[in-house]
Amino acid sequence: MFERIAAMLVKEFIQVLRDPRMKGILFVMPIIQLMVFGYAVTTDVNHVRMAVYDLDQTVTSRDLTARFVESRYFDAVERVRNEAQLKDILDRGRAVLVLKFDRGFEGDVAAGRTAELQLLADGTDSNSVQIALTYANRIVAAFNRDAVERRIDRTEGAVRQPAQVTLQSRAWFNENLESRYYYVPGVMAMLVMLTALMLTSMAIVREREMGTMEQIVVTPMRRIEFILGKTVPFILIGFIDVAIVTVVAVLWFEVPIRGSMLVLFAGTGLFLMPMIGLGLIISAYSRTQLQAVMTTFFFNLPAIMLSGFMFPIANMPTVIQWLTVLNPMRYYLVIIRSVFLKGVGWDVLWTQMAALAILGVVSLAIAWRKFHKTVS
Repeated sequence: MFERIAAMLVKEFIQVLRDPRMKGILFVMPIIQLMVFGYAVTTDVNHVRMAVYDLDQTVTSRDLTARFVESRYFDAVERVRNEAQLKDILDRGRAVLVLKFDRGFEGDVAAGRTAELQLLADGTDSNSVQIALTYANRIVAAFNRDAVERRIDRTEGAVRQPAQVTLQSRAWFNENLESRYYYVPGVMAMLVMLTALMLTSMAIVREREMGTMEQIVVTPMRRIEFILGKTVPFILIGFIDVAIVTVVAVLWFEVPIRGSMLVLFAGTGLFLMPMIGLGLIISAYSRTQLQAVMTTFFFNLPAIMLSGFMFPIANMPTVIQWLTVLNPMRYYLVIIRSVFLKGVGWDVLWTQMAALAILGVVSLAIAWRKFHKTVS
């Protein structure tokens, strides 16, 4: 038995790795994809292009403008001279925001009256604009506090400052709220899924297209030996990819890994079970490698969208939330992010691992029944 499995493993490794281009796809492309997605997939909004329309032209208006520019969130790219230019700037997309000061802005601030400040935004990208407006509100709030303190100092305490409630917030696990800490582990999970599913889905189809399937059928090799020989190489490749991508994430993107690598690899092994099972099912039902690739593609996109990678599952409709229970990537994302950022272990993640184990057993059982018809 072990001799036949070993021979099958050697055959699969030779077949997969004999092409130098395939080596690059398996071990170099995940690094390139992580580098691209690690920078591209982010919700951080920095250096927003902002134009300034200052009708007041006073020290106070320039001071508030400087506060915007000195933050890392806004760049003053243009000065507006009239209303027509303001409209043209937003129409052509030369700026996302326009900061407009009305005449008398400094006088209203000095007198303690409500000073009007307008921020015009290009709402085409609503998500980025909402984040940018949040940053702008924080800057204006800090400016208001400083203005109140200056009035108190000038009047030597004649203006009594009302009682205040001070809120001090602190983020755990991601102190600076860097979005790459959240998305880079998610990209790792996506790459593992794509690699394992793509390779496995083409395993049986390749034998069928090459005309060697009939030769395998007439050999004394049993089902379990055939399945192990076909899947173990891809499982090992999946672990290697996880190790490589983890090194890149930690050393290049500086994503902290606070948990145990043993827990990470255990979760990866359980995640590979349903991926391998699903890949075998796709491979068994497909007649050509093109069919296998297309079927894999139609599974990948819903799996990513319904995993919590980009959109919180809690915000989805109830029916869709129940549907995500069948998505292995949902559980693996919790495991990989918890290991990297929270440093938790088995006592917290056992429910996620149990769900992956159940999905893995079910998918492998279905694949086993299908191979009874095609191999035995």
